[in-house]
Amino acid sequence: MKKFGLILAGGIAAVVLLANLGSIVGLVISVAVLYLVFKQFIKSNSGWEKAAWGIVGVVLLSISIANIPAVIGIAAAYVLYLVYKHWNETKSTIVEKKQQDPFANFEKQWSDITKN
Repeated sequence: MKKFGLILAGGIAAVVLLANLGSIVGLVISVAVLYLVFKQFIKSNSGWEKAAWGIVGVVLLSISIANIPAVIGIAAAYVLYLVYKHWNETKSTIVEKKQQDPFANFEKQWSDITKN
C-alpha cells in the first residue's frame, strides 16, 4: 500500500512538474537577466543610464512575477525527490529507526540506570 501511495504522489508530482517546466525555465532566465541588469544599474553613473536600467529592470521584474507558478513546479520537484528517497526504504530500516529511539526502550534503560 505504501508503494501505491508513492507511485500516486510521484505521478501527480511529475505531471505538475512537466506542466510548470516552461514557467521554471522562464523564471530562471528572467531572474538571471534581472540580476545582471541590477549589477549594471549599480555600476552606472549618469541619471539617464540609471533610468534606462531601471525601466529594463521593472520590465524584467514583471516577467519574473508572471512566472511565479514555477514555485509550484519546484515544490513538485521536491516531492519527486522525497518519493525517490523513500522508495527503497524497507520495514527493517523503519524498525531500526525505532530501536535507535531512546524513548522506545525506556524500561530497559531505566533498569540499567537503577542497577548502578
